[in-house]
Amino acid sequence: MADTQEIVSVLTESRVFPPPEQFSQRAHIRGMQDYQRLWDEAEKDPQKYWGERAREELFWKEPFQTVLDWKPPHARWFVEGKTNLTYNCLDRHLPRLKDKPAILFEGEPGDRRSITYGELSQQVNRLANGLKSLGVKKGDRVGIYLPMVPEAAVAMLACARLGAVHSVVFGGFSAEALQERMKDAGVKVLLTADGGWRKGAVVPLMKNVEAALTHATGIEKVVVLTRTGDGKLPAGPKFLAWDALVKGQSDTCEPEWVESEHPLFILYTSGSTGKPKGVLHSTAGYAMMASLTTRWVFDLREDDVYWCTADVGWVTGHSYVVYGPLMNGVTTVLYEGAPTQPGPDRFWAIIERYKVSILYTAPTAIRAFMRLGDGPVKQHDLSSLRLLGSVGEPINPEAWMWYRDVIGGGRCPVVDTWWQTETGAIMISPLPGATPTKPGSATFPLPGIHAEILDRDGKRVPRGQGGLLFVTKPWPSMLRTVYGDPERYVKTYFSELPGMYFTGDGARTDADGYVWLMGRVDDVVNVAGHRLGTAEVESALVAHAKVAEAAVVGRPDDLKGTALVAFVTLKHGNAPSDALKKELAAHVAKEIGAIARPDEIRFAEGLPKTRSGKIMRRLLRDVAAGNHSTQDTTTLEDLNVLAALRQNDE
Repeated sequence: MADTQEIVSVLTESRVFPPPEQFSQRAHIRGMQDYQRLWDEAEKDPQKYWGERAREELFWKEPFQTVLDWKPPHARWFVEGKTNLTYNCLDRHLPRLKDKPAILFEGEPGDRRSITYGELSQQVNRLANGLKSLGVKKGDRVGIYLPMVPEAAVAMLACARLGAVHSVVFGGFSAEALQERMKDAGVKVLLTADGGWRKGAVVPLMKNVEAALTHATGIEKVVVLTRTGDGKLPAGPKFLAWDALVKGQSDTCEPEWVESEHPLFILYTSGSTGKPKGVLHSTAGYAMMASLTTRWVFDLREDDVYWCTADVGWVTGHSYVVYGPLMNGVTTVLYEGAPTQPGPDRFWAIIERYKVSILYTAPTAIRAFMRLGDGPVKQHDLSSLRLLGSVGEPINPEAWMWYRDVIGGGRCPVVDTWWQTETGAIMISPLPGATPTKPGSATFPLPGIHAEILDRDGKRVPRGQGGLLFVTKPWPSMLRTVYGDPERYVKTYFSELPGMYFTGDGARTDADGYVWLMGRVDDVVNVAGHRLGTAEVESALVAHAKVAEAAVVGRPDDLKGTALVAFVTLKHGNAPSDALKKELAAHVAKEIGAIARPDEIRFAEGLPKTRSGKIMRRLLRDVAAGNHSTQDTTTLEDLNVLAALRQNDE
């Protein structure tokens, strides 16, 4: 990364929304004075600060003696301590919360279940005992390839009960993606289902498993949950019905008390090319920060009905669907299917039905709902909502405002969160009772988190100028390694500036010190000698009244070096035209300057996205350049979208 030019920031946003006074009065952190006090505590004595947080958040079977052992880039947190994550999610709540709903589940076809903390504990213990009967023990890897059903949470918790390491693969991934991940992790037992529901159709999980098993994976047993079919299993001794495994098992299972650094899970992230990275998280540091950030960022109270719309196949589903909410004793909502199945109001119907008080979803989903208009929202009573959250990528200001005004009725604080699979927990975010928010900004790092914007020489960049986002000091929920590839861990995350974690993101701070994410550094383009973050150009396009979504990439250009190509999806009722292309290009030039005016605008019915909703800009770069992509598309939600873009290109 030899280019030392700064990233030019072209986005301006001046609106500020203070926390509602009524919200602040009841909040865990009630003002910027509280935030500053916590920040100063962490700054003055980080070991004491994190040690106190760990004692407050977790039950320890054996207390830790050393808060942090840091030999860059390797950290060990809360050394000598022993705990069990399932005990922290379930057992310690049972005396008070046994009959309280832990999970409210809605399947895409409309089936519903309410599972109390007591019932969840029984299901987890039965499955843990069943896994024991298959020879699963502490340190063994267990694969989980399930739809978004309660058994996915049960599976994760049962593994943690035994000290087994779980590796969840998103239920929409292909047989090839599953096989590669299971083989890399050395999975012993795979927990799956015959299928799951998505967009009114069955996702053929069992067929994918059978195809994956034609290659050497090392999997000894496959446990199959009946979700969509008749319960018939494939032939062969490897396959076992979920119901048969748990039938007759005891409701009690002693937790395995594991060392704080014992591996909890391996979760694979797709690189833009090459082999997926198995991000390894350990138990105590991860658990502590998942618990703490869920309570602080969402200002959780035990009477909240909390809905994070992520799938457990992603880290957001690990931290903020399962572990974080359950450690805090709240009710967490799980929904299996697509947000617009069978109609465009499914999300809003769920919020009304369960009286959801906190909604945490992705900018991609928010923009998709904007495209559908306000009508589906207005069919439902969303007055139970008191807080809105955004996760997954930078949210453009217009989507932020629509979310606040239309979904939140103008009364709900919006917490725009920045974090990654590798960070394990939220790192930069407003605290809703304390932080005045700006549409599109993740605001400030949480107390104890040293997120800094530096140039390639490690110098802090001036406010207003874009740079590279680093985390300059260790934090408890940081990844511990890339599974089976320690060299890749060092090279990917700690080689840019030794001893500092490189996030791969560009960012800037404004005059008030607010952090603005500018997208992946891979998505920064050189235009006529200026390095532009494409996220800012996309924000300007989406601010136009006719645009629902936009993705901007660079393609080689003889004159400029790189030309900007914008792929634009229009809101319903607007037709593509050459006149509209000119209007949009002029709009960008007016909003953020002529340097950012797209050289080419292409209208598209849809954009290529991963199954977690992130736009796959690397594929769009190939389309823009006229190349036929040879890159990995196993994480692509809909291959037809890519085919349509290529067809338009021909």
